[in-house]
Amino acid sequence: MDSTAFLRWLHMATAEHHGNAKQRIIHFKDPAEYQQFALALSESAKSNPSLGIVKQMPLIQAISCRIPDAGPLPDCSSIWIEEDCPVSVHSTVKKNAQPAGGIPWGVQQVKAPSAWSRTTGHRIKVGVIDTGVDFNHPDLRNSLTRGINLLNRSELPHDDNGHGTHIAGTIAAANQPKGMIGVAPRATICPVKAFDQNGSAYVSDIILGIDWCVRNRIHIINMSFGMKSRSKSLLNAVTSAYNAGVIIVASSGNDSRRKAIDYPARYPQTISVGATNKLRRIALFSNRGSHIDIYAPGDKIISAWLKGKYNEMSGTSMATSHVSGAVALLLAKYPGLTPYEIKSILKRSMQPLKGSKTPRLVGELDIMKMMRAADNEAR
Repeated sequence: MDSTAFLRWLHMATAEHHGNAKQRIIHFKDPAEYQQFALALSESAKSNPSLGIVKQMPLIQAISCRIPDAGPLPDCSSIWIEEDCPVSVHSTVKKNAQPAGGIPWGVQQVKAPSAWSRTTGHRIKVGVIDTGVDFNHPDLRNSLTRGINLLNRSELPHDDNGHGTHIAGTIAAANQPKGMIGVAPRATICPVKAFDQNGSAYVSDIILGIDWCVRNRIHIINMSFGMKSRSKSLLNAVTSAYNAGVIIVASSGNDSRRKAIDYPARYPQTISVGATNKLRRIALFSNRGSHIDIYAPGDKIISAWLKGKYNEMSGTSMATSHVSGAVALLLAKYPGLTPYEIKSILKRSMQPLKGSKTPRLVGELDIMKMMRAADNEAR
């Protein structure tokens, strides 16, 4: 590929304001060509400001930018293009709430407290790709690293939505008896802000978040978001993380669908999560069916919120954070487990769901059963 010609085309495509311009991902088939182009792009961006908005994604040998529909591409044989789709966080209406004191019902229902004498998630890093986190929340202060803000790299990943703080609380809050406690209270949350204040992001933002997690040796990635369309780019990134040994836990979606779930939860390299209520039944809003790997509490979950407050939220997002916390407990005890082994242990150790129409092959997270299954495997 002629990098100079492609750069010239890219400069023209990004500099002009086209009504039909869309966010797109451009993949390079040859890794060496991508490396060569990435170097040339970094140099050119110094003198061409319009190229500064082009996102480089080395994990999948691609870039993302807004380009128009029309116009021939130079040397199309060595690249392929797909739309950079929008992605949304998975949760339903929130309302102000206060922790009831003691241990949140979801944390209790998955039997996390029974495991704390053996494991609390110590030294396990959980990357929460979300809206950021409230760094000043008293329940999270001791559970956070600096993380990364992909929307503004000069700033900390401060949460301007609340969703990411809620997820982080369920995974690793640690402020009992005053506040709340999460599933893995000594795990470390690494906030990755990829979503804006409306809970929206592009696939390219997610990929940059996955890339950051892989490079920083994060053990688990919590993905409480999704989209309906399949993305080859996102699949490539998820596969790269899986092959690097990262466990990805993803929410299935809140559309009450019986045979389909959202991406990336639908990719087999993830642990896909549906939501249950206090009665151990599948929550009405939760997607369900054969693509779900495990269910966890997701209905009326109270967790941390902005400005040191708390909120009640429902969604498969909330269920996913319970599973991420459980995996942190498991990895702290058995750090050598692979993503495949962890998924297998979870699926072998579930609590049966209530309800006559629920599938028998899938159940709810049970941390004590999970630990026993891991003990048996370790023998």
